[in-house]
Amino acid sequence: MSGHGFHVHGPHDHEIEHAAHADPKGLAGKLAVITAILATVGAMFSYMGGLTQANAGLYKNDAAIKKTEAANQWAYFQSKGNKQNMAELAVMLVPEEKKAKFLQEVDRYKSEKAEIMLAAQKLEAESKAFDERSEHEMHQHHRWAQATTALQVSIALAAIALLTKKGWMGAATLVMGAIGIAVGIGAWLHL
Repeated sequence: MSGHGFHVHGPHDHEIEHAAHADPKGLAGKLAVITAILATVGAMFSYMGGLTQANAGLYKNDAAIKKTEAANQWAYFQSKGNKQNMAELAVMLVPEEKKAKFLQEVDRYKSEKAEIMLAAQKLEAESKAFDERSEHEMHQHHRWAQATTALQVSIALAAIALLTKKGWMGAATLVMGAIGIAVGIGAWLHL
């Protein structure tokens, strides 16, 4: 205890202080550093996996919205078709002097239907594009998840290596960590 500059160390205090300031030595020290690095890289991979999963959901939602808008356009197209059919029927049933009016309506409905069809097709194409982006993001998510899982297994192997003090388990830690990092690099490169 220190009251007036006098300090007494316990029997193990010097060894603990020395170990805290020493460079990591032996299997335990090396595995501790490797584990910390793997955990850091794994955290980044996990973040990317979550990000790509969220993006996939957003793109799938956008695809559904566009698909609904397209369906609305097709319903509108169909209603114009029904009106066109009614106008065509009227041409056949009304007296000659009223046919011109209904023929103009038939032409107007044809023109309107063509515009509506283009809008519906455009919305369907946008929906398909969002679906494809969602699928791509899900593929990326799976790659990030695989990389994260490999790093987690590597960290578990490091713990087993520390407990068993087996050098080959330390090597297995490095191999599994390298696999995880390689898969993560593949995910980063969109492979």
